[in-house]
Parts: sequence; C-alpha cells; structure tokens
Amino acid sequence: MIIGIDASRANRDHKTGTEWYSYYLIRWIAKLDQKNQYILYTDKPLKGGLLDLTTRQFDPSGPPMKTRFDNDGYQIIKSPGNNFKAKMLNWPFNFLWTQGRFSLEMLFHRPDILFVPSHTLPFIHPRRSVVTIHDIGYERRFTVYDAAQMGPESRQQRRFLNLIVRLFTQGRYQANTSDYLKWSTDFALSKADRIITISEFTKRDIKEFYSVNINKVTVVPNGYNEFLYKPIDDPAAINKVLAKYGIEPPYIFYIGRIESKKNIPALIEAFAIMKENNPGMKEKLVLAGDAGYGYDETKYMIREFDLVRDVVMPGWVEEDDVPYLYSAASVFVLPSLYEGFGIPLLQAMACGVPIAASEVTSIPEVLGNAGLLFNPNYALSIAEALTKIVSDKKLQARLIEKGLERVKNFSWEKTAGKTLKVITYTD
Repeated sequence: MIIGIDASRANRDHKTGTEWYSYYLIRWIAKLDQKNQYILYTDKPLKGGLLDLTTRQFDPSGPPMKTRFDNDGYQIIKSPGNNFKAKMLNWPFNFLWTQGRFSLEMLFHRPDILFVPSHTLPFIHPRRSVVTIHDIGYERRFTVYDAAQMGPESRQQRRFLNLIVRLFTQGRYQANTSDYLKWSTDFALSKADRIITISEFTKRDIKEFYSVNINKVTVVPNGYNEFLYKPIDDPAAINKVLAKYGIEPPYIFYIGRIESKKNIPALIEAFAIMKENNPGMKEKLVLAGDAGYGYDETKYMIREFDLVRDVVMPGWVEEDDVPYLYSAASVFVLPSLYEGFGIPLLQAMACGVPIAASEVTSIPEVLGNAGLLFNPNYALSIAEALTKIVSDKKLQARLIEKGLERVKNFSWEKTAGKTLKVITYTD
C-alpha cells in the first residue's frame, strides 16, 4: 500500500506538542514498517531529522544533509526500508495550504491511505483517511484562543476571502484562525474514516460536543524521546547549558508556549505570592518557549508584580538542551487550563524532576500519582503546591521516584506501533 503522511507540521523549526508528535511518529513509523510505501507531503523541503530516518537519535550538531530530488521530483530521504520519499507541494500563499494545494494533490495523485497527524484534513482526501485530534479545548475555553484574521496582508483581499468563507460555510464561519480550527476539526471528525486521539479525556470531550461515531475513535497516548530525556548528573554540562540561556539555579521551570491557554498569568501571580510569603526563597521562575496568544498579558503581570529580575524568559530552547534545564530545576510546573495530553509531563518525569500540575482535563490521567495537583483557577492553590514541593525534600524524592516509574508506560515506539495498527486497519 501507499500511505501518505502530512509532514508539514513535523518540518517546522520551532516545534511544540503537535509538531513533536508528528515528527517522532514519522521517525518511528519508518523503523517499524519497512513493507508499505510512504510519501511525506510538505510545504517546504524536509530538513533535519526528517532527512535521515535511520538514526536512533538525530544529531543537530552534525553536518547538514543536502536536499536532493530524484528524477520524478520526489525529495530523497533515508529510511531503514528505503520505502520513504517526500513530495513538496508548492503553494503561492502563506495560508490554506492544506485546503488548497494539498487538496489538489489528493484530487490527482491520492495515496491508498492518508494520515494527518493534526486536526486539519484536506477537503479532498482518500476514503481511507486517518486524522489525529489532539484536543477540542476551544469548545470549553474559547476566550484563550487567538482569532487572528487569515489571508493576504491586503485588507481588501482579506475581506474578499472572508466573504468567500462565509458563503462556503453558509455564514457559520469567518476567515480567522479560531473559526478555521473549529471548522477543520468538525470536518475531520465527520469525514475521516478513523480518528486517533491522545487521551481518554479528549475522547470523552469529543463524544460530548460532537455527533460522531465513537467506535471510529481510538485512544493512542503520546510518548517521549527516551534517548534524550533522562536524569543528568553532570554539573559542568548543566552549568554550560544554563549559562547559554542566562539561567541560574535554583528555579521553578515551565516549558511550552507563553500564552493564555497555558495559564501563565496565574502562574506569575502564584510566584508573586510565593515570594511574598517566603522572603528567604531563592527560586526564580524560568518560562521557556515562544510567545503565543496572551504573551503581552504575561509581560504586564511580570512588571505589575515587580518580578522583572525574578522571571527569566529565554525564549525558544533547542531540544538537546531541554533535559539539562529539567534536571537542574527544583520543580517543573504545568499550570494549563486545558491539555489534550501534556508531553512535558513525560519529559519532566523522565528527567527526574518533581512536578506540580493542574488537576484538570487530561493531566491527572497522564501524571497518575507522580505529581502534586493544584486548582489552576486559583493562584493561591498553585503557590501552595509549589511551595510545598520546594520546601519538602522527602516529597521531592517521593515524586521523583514515582515519576521515573510512571514514565515507563510511555514511549514514541509504543505510540507509533499502535498508530500503525489504526492506519493499516483492514475492513
């Protein structure tokens, strides 16, 4: 069979949850399935770890691989079974690549099976299409999602695109990122032959909000890079990485987008409460990641609570450096209002750092008893959980031990194996 995979998200430079999911699934599927033929569809030439799928762990410091194409125009990539190639689908616009160029490809050159590791299924697609729905948080927390206008920079052209979208959807949607998220998820749930979701929580959410045949929804939990994320006991190496990002221990660590959905403003307030109630506390707060929707509010909160010297925001962190930041942290915190899964929880457990996290959505399902839970709607609850971990060495040791045991249940190899069973199902 010929199996197509949307690799556009996996190919992005700055990856977060969905992008890492796509990236590692492609790499592990290549190792597990050397029988079927695969085409990776992309909007830009593949790079980095997607060019060589044979390695156990991609080394970004190694010599860059050259971009090469065969006589049929496919990008050449290495794979264990020599059964992977990539097809770059050029598109003149920076929007609607999936519904435009990808749909055209599916119209004229469709594979036997299409796997889209995110929520956006092309309008034209094979009958056997499998889509991963990571979460439907916008149904419960729509105010923390960006509704930026989509389309060209020209205001007049954007108005025209908005008119076309409203006509096409009979007035239900507009041409903005929030509405596109809603429409594309609804479309995928109704049109895809099989649906993968990453937690039992998300499956229940889908059942509650959508009229979908729940029998076609399969839960396949996420994994983590077990070759990279592990406890590091090398002070010199840790200090070198910390110096690179201007970080000094001790610190409370968060990694992910700096956005409202992740509840960062409440975390800032909780940290201020900790500082006020514990004047001798030396911990700083490190917020690693790119800016997202609500970033300006985070900056405002830092200034408002006079925490400019106590909150470190290094921006994007290279993946090879992240385990060092985990290993040196006093505690990892995930204050999200909504999570479909929460891959950083696995990374933190694997690196042997105690965890404080929200008691909502999928987080308890993933974390089990390997962390201290708090109510993310109350800054005081966050502050109390963080203070308890920072000040209690026995609690730290207990949470670390439980985390290292809990994380053994997860791996990208397991995720890819279960995903393959869904993709290659037989009627």
